[in-house]
Amino acid sequence: HRPEDDGHPEPDPPGGRREGGLTRRRRPGPAKEAWPGEETCPFPSPTFIPMIIGEIRRYLRDNNSIRVSRSLRDIAYKAISAREQMTKQNLREPSLSEISQEIGIGTEEITRALDAIQSPVSLFEPVFTDGGDPLFVMDQISDKKNLEENWVEDISLNEAMKKLPKRERHIIDMRFFEGKTQTEVAEEIHISQAQVSRLEKNALKTMRNYLS
Repeated sequence: HRPEDDGHPEPDPPGGRREGGLTRRRRPGPAKEAWPGEETCPFPSPTFIPMIIGEIRRYLRDNNSIRVSRSLRDIAYKAISAREQMTKQNLREPSLSEISQEIGIGTEEITRALDAIQSPVSLFEPVFTDGGDPLFVMDQISDKKNLEENWVEDISLNEAMKKLPKRERHIIDMRFFEGKTQTEVAEEIHISQAQVSRLEKNALKTMRNYLS
């Protein structure tokens, strides 16, 4: 049985006013009164947010998949501190050798330590976008060894070698990919050096004709 059924409105609950079945709690005076469910709210109070963020950062730092030894970190921080101090004193950024002399640690060790504390970056990390296709880190990295023309040459060379008979292809592999001499090749496949030389010339001629 509800009071509304008798035509009498239900009285407001203590400390608040009921609207649409919900209770609005008043906050008299400067003291903060808890909202309904605040005691069991799963979200943290704003007071603890900086503390929680610090714990998250500490966890990510200590549990990084790339672990850096404490000694390397110490060297890196010493080098960074020395660089900042020397920059303020001399009004210019010091060289690596000057930092090495200042902290008494070798340049190679300093370089290795500074590289070790760098955060890894994904090759697909966008570095620029003008509203169209984004520019990724991998687009800014050049590979002078594995150039496109080298890939084409390798593919063409492999296709040319497939045209050779099995024995001649084996000779080319040993001579130019394994670095063996004609004498070593002759001993391995049990023929004379003169035969190896003749077969090698025939194989190279076949490949040259295919590539041209």
